[in-house]
Amino acid sequence: MERLPHIIAAHAGREGPLLPILHDVQAEYGHVSEEAIRTIAQALNLSRAEVQGVVSFYHDFHAEPDARPVLKLCRAEACQARGVDVLAAGLPENGRVKVETVYCLGLCSVGPNAMIGSKVHARLDAARLGALVEALA
Repeated sequence: MERLPHIIAAHAGREGPLLPILHDVQAEYGHVSEEAIRTIAQALNLSRAEVQGVVSFYHDFHAEPDARPVLKLCRAEACQARGVDVLAAGLPENGRVKVETVYCLGLCSVGPNAMIGSKVHARLDAARLGALVEALA
């Protein structure tokens, strides 16, 4: 947690710094620990419960680190109309890749879509999705 003070300081003076700080902590450490919650709460003059409430509300924040790579698969209506449900059903359950459902990656006209890290992959079919999963594993 040595970078935590730097992350908090980077958002000093910003209006509404809690979410950006939490996103940076999640990106840096892979999770938002109890220690981070306490430190952030103290720095922002919030209660621990207020910070914990935000962490537990949003699905992007995790209390425990997970070493598996994450593939975020869009399951919104546009991607459903383009066959994402069939693609999802065909995904191998190997346990080496964590597949998370998201609802809209902003590329509705070129779905089905998935995101790995900050890169979005559009126009997925079974072969392309399978190749993405294999590349992560």
